[in-house]
Amino acid sequence: MPRLSDIALTALAPAIWGCSYLAITLSLPPGHALGIAALRALPAGLLLLMLVRRLPRVDWVVKLFVLGGLNFTIFWSLLNIAAYRLPGGVAATVGAIQPLLVIGLAHFALASTIQLRHVLAGLAGLAGVALLVMTGEARLDAFGLMAGLGGAAAMAAGSVLTRRWHFPVSPLTLTAWQLTAGGLLLLPLALLTEGGLPPITPTSLTGLAWLAIPGAAMTYWVWFRGLAVIGPARATLLGFLSPMTAVCLGWIVLGQTLSALQIAGVLIVLASLWLSQASAPQSAKPASLVTKS
Repeated sequence: MPRLSDIALTALAPAIWGCSYLAITLSLPPGHALGIAALRALPAGLLLLMLVRRLPRVDWVVKLFVLGGLNFTIFWSLLNIAAYRLPGGVAATVGAIQPLLVIGLAHFALASTIQLRHVLAGLAGLAGVALLVMTGEARLDAFGLMAGLGGAAAMAAGSVLTRRWHFPVSPLTLTAWQLTAGGLLLLPLALLTEGGLPPITPTSLTGLAWLAIPGAAMTYWVWFRGLAVIGPARATLLGFLSPMTAVCLGWIVLGQTLSALQIAGVLIVLASLWLSQASAPQSAKPASLVTKS
């Protein structure tokens, strides 16, 4: 079983991502999903590149752009679309299918055994998250739902391929490379399809700073480390913290009410996290797929 400290550190990433919905909707203008994603990924990637001071080998570049495209270009673009077209809790709930997708993809791509407790934890977490958004205020938008599902599938594939195409570098270096690749793909797409980047105001700059530094540079370093240390299945099952955080922030910050069903959803999500992590059978710690750069 992975160490509790490794699980807790990995859990920090989805908890912070749950704040992204609030940051996007409160501080950034609509109609700039790609531009916001570009201004989130590229500055964070370049900042980390200055810290690690290492460029990838030529034969790694194609794979890094595939990973950057899945984990950032596609995922963030569709995430931002879903965030604008769906309430934060609903947008996060659609993404809650990701752990089940990862379990299936890891079975085929990594020859990982599908463990019943992981499947049960995934189904329980999905049910718990669904209860979190069963309110009269929740509205469904077909395009928003498709965007959310597409984003979840993209990041699921990116998480599994990150583990399959492991690179002998530190998680911080891998994060820098993927963020930069994703940002380089996003920037021309934003300029071509949206006519430019979102206007920079004090409010939008604050939101972008949050999304880029703690919401990207820090959390994806934690996330890629978690994929290597505790594995894709366990890591993505911690993703249920993201919608739970989004809904709880709506209650705390926006004054939204929590019904009895939503409180039950929180308890079910917490139970699913316990099932996926604390009840894991004892086994040898998997070999780390990264080394210090």
